[in-house]
Amino acid sequence: MAVASSTPETHAALPHIAMFPFLAKGHTIPMIHLAHYLHRHGLAAVTFFTTPGNAAAFVREGLSGADAAVVELTFPADVPGIPPGVESAEGLTSLASFAVFADATSLLRPQLEASLADMQPPPSLLVTDPFLYWTKASAERLGVPKVSFFGISAFAQVMREVRVRHDPCATLNHDDVVDADGNPATFTVPEFPHIKLTFEDFMAPFGDPASIAPMRELDGKLGKAIEESQGLIINTFHGLESPYVDFWNQHVGPRAWPVGPLCLAQPASAPSEARVRPSWMEWLDNKAADGRAVLYVALGTLAAIPEPQLKAVADGLERAEVDFIWAVRPMNIDLGVGFEERTKGRGLVVREWVDQLEILKHQSVRGFLSHCGWNSVLESVAAGVPLAVWPMHADQPFNAKFVVDELKIAVRVQTSDRTIRGLVTSEEVSKVVRVLMLGEEGVEAAKNVAELSACAKEAMEEGGPSWKALKDMISELCVKKVNGNLEESQDEKVVDA
Repeated sequence: MAVASSTPETHAALPHIAMFPFLAKGHTIPMIHLAHYLHRHGLAAVTFFTTPGNAAAFVREGLSGADAAVVELTFPADVPGIPPGVESAEGLTSLASFAVFADATSLLRPQLEASLADMQPPPSLLVTDPFLYWTKASAERLGVPKVSFFGISAFAQVMREVRVRHDPCATLNHDDVVDADGNPATFTVPEFPHIKLTFEDFMAPFGDPASIAPMRELDGKLGKAIEESQGLIINTFHGLESPYVDFWNQHVGPRAWPVGPLCLAQPASAPSEARVRPSWMEWLDNKAADGRAVLYVALGTLAAIPEPQLKAVADGLERAEVDFIWAVRPMNIDLGVGFEERTKGRGLVVREWVDQLEILKHQSVRGFLSHCGWNSVLESVAAGVPLAVWPMHADQPFNAKFVVDELKIAVRVQTSDRTIRGLVTSEEVSKVVRVLMLGEEGVEAAKNVAELSACAKEAMEEGGPSWKALKDMISELCVKKVNGNLEESQDEKVVDA
């Protein structure tokens, strides 16, 4: 177990918040942004837990400038069901192994508890991902309050509660997933009658049939972890999801604290003269100089998209005849003979890591073809870029329903059979891309997302709703140990500083 040289001891007057994200980039990066936000506004000192592989890959670099201590917990080797050396969910091959991996993180408990017990000053609050459901027992053992940080939308969180309360999958059984006209049968949400969801929407979090049983079991542990927490941090802002944040707080609980979009707390890139500007940003600069609008394409890092499907995407982009930049995963995928040569100048395929928010904020980027993961949705909102959404698993169908039907900042990509795992044809890709980039629906989506972008920036400013929510949470929940007793970690003077 290793600890970084930076420690929170120099911030003894501030609350000391320990953070432990689930071991996956999409779960970890928002917590890194939260650490930066806490540091920038002088709200708390932070100790950040991860594993050596994740620390070396991106955590230490991501936390640069946040003045956070990093504690590396050694992930056990040779866990059955997990490939050797894998310390992150990105290295897994299926959702069934995802459940094994999540359970295996409990083997880190002794190291976590020993580190928390040795901390000086003692931790005021433990913030953990609900997939690390076992951390509740650790917090209780050490007398530290714990809140859950779940990186999904308030809408998706409420729809998960709807599934638990009403068991719509019992009604929307496999025989009834398509109605007489070939459209998916729907379940009307009693608490929100304007929302109609399908069997696919509710079952997407559990993945393919082979993973349903272990994922259902994990989902139950996750729900209990949230239920038994002292609070729930949600990476959203009240102006984006107020009906669902309010419903959760009034009818479900524990109290949800909307503190985002945390991507806006991401440190600004170094000035261009101090670093080499990436080639793809120079390509976008040239597009802006020529007055060309560009579509950004990124379909996530966890879902394994078959090569034939990605070739259909490539064909669709070629047919659409719009300018595009595509961050391809996996990086060595074959997109079809001659595709990159035929689209050269109009399109750019990037086969390395890119700064997604930096791309979305570029003045030439006017649309985003996305898998509709919540981090990507928030980054698109923050940048004011409308979306074409193609949900594939997990909470993505809920996000798609929300951004298309309620926020009206996106158009939907449909599979050929209207199921989550169905094929998306090249014709569908071409059609949706042209609607987003050239059609009236895309113009309206761009107008709506621009308004939300302004609201997002206001939420994250000092004195804004998200800033107030975070400050109030710290004031209400943070305690520290002094001479064996618990007392408030900061008085009102410190809170308001």
